[in-house]
Amino acid sequence: MGQPEQAESNGQVVVDGEDVLAESGEPRVEQQDDDGREPVPSRSWRTRGDFIGVALVVVAVLVASLVLWLTSDARNTVSQTGPSEITPLQPVTAMPPTLSEIWRAPSGASPVPVNLDSVVVTGDGGEVVGRDAFTGDVRWRYARDLPLCTVSTAWGRIFTVYRKDTNCSEVTTLETGSGKRGPQRNGDAEFGTRLLNEGSHVLTTGGTYVEVYRRDDLVRSLEYGTLRAIVNPNKQPRTGCTYHSFAVTGGKIALIERCPALDPADRLTILKPNPEKSDEPQVISSTVIGENGARVIAVTSNRVAVAVPGRLLVFDSETGASVATYPVDVSAEELAGDPPGRVASTFTSTANTYWFTGSKTVALSLADLNPLWTVNGTLGAGTTLAGHLLLPVDAGLKVLDQVTGAEVASIPVDRGDHTGPIEMATEGQVVLEQRGGTLVALR
Repeated sequence: MGQPEQAESNGQVVVDGEDVLAESGEPRVEQQDDDGREPVPSRSWRTRGDFIGVALVVVAVLVASLVLWLTSDARNTVSQTGPSEITPLQPVTAMPPTLSEIWRAPSGASPVPVNLDSVVVTGDGGEVVGRDAFTGDVRWRYARDLPLCTVSTAWGRIFTVYRKDTNCSEVTTLETGSGKRGPQRNGDAEFGTRLLNEGSHVLTTGGTYVEVYRRDDLVRSLEYGTLRAIVNPNKQPRTGCTYHSFAVTGGKIALIERCPALDPADRLTILKPNPEKSDEPQVISSTVIGENGARVIAVTSNRVAVAVPGRLLVFDSETGASVATYPVDVSAEELAGDPPGRVASTFTSTANTYWFTGSKTVALSLADLNPLWTVNGTLGAGTTLAGHLLLPVDAGLKVLDQVTGAEVASIPVDRGDHTGPIEMATEGQVVLEQRGGTLVALR
């Protein structure tokens, strides 16, 4: 017989595949379970306590989800959209002999008529409604459980601003035709704010703070005044100032500032709407004008008009230098305080800019902003229809030649007991009058 094979492995002697001796020479002892029991299987998740734990987790998730839904903007928003197609109304070529009311709707949040491409928009309480210009029928509706601050239009979209907490912070854009929601943002506009469309930016007016939103995405491009959260201190040009009237044009924002600790009189400041950094304003010009109680009326690419009692002051909008002074019949009482929304009542056509002083309408040249002619006893800055200027008066509407200011016709309008100022617009053949908190359509 052959000898068994032996080999060393790790200090052990292996004979025919079996360990015979350990390194110490002692026999190797096989390991045995201490008590001979089988291994304990993994824990089962089917006990009563397990089910109770899972149920508690599920309930907690459901409660959290319900609370989130109950307090979310989506739950407290109504969005009823309409057809996207709109047919713009054709302009009128002949003046109608009469105008009668065809519909009306409450619209306390629209300081002026809001209309575009055959759609008229009203805003009241927390609801914004897109209406057919001819009938007033509802095309779409957007509502939130927050009060509206203002409604306006820019770049073919409707802008809504809602009040939340301590300011007018909820900005939402809506498609004009359908009311479908577009870009939104949270801002810091003040109560009583107005939206001014500069062309590529929208300005929110305010007494101590204003901000500007960029056209394409509503990103904030400018903060001016007392910032809510100062990231980079000492970037504002002046502190302790208040703002009292605004006007905008492409690339320029004009405002009247009052800085009692710094200036002996009112200051006219021209800003860029889009500085390199939003919290570092870029001032084009800033001039103490030597007058108090001033109100900025209009601004163009090279001129800015400022009203003071009895006079209209015109400045170069690039340098702030005084250009001209014109006598106008406007009293200190008419200029007392701030205009609604800190914006003078004006309307600009292809011919002139029309300024409502509170008792009369003054036509200003588009080239130099110098006064051309004046109509006394008016109720607003007016609007145009069939190439003529319509000015609201107590008896109805005066129809004027835009070049000469001569009255060429009159149209009676029954306004019932309304006697206050009237802001106007036209949409095709429809004439719109904002009478306080009510929008009235005439045809």
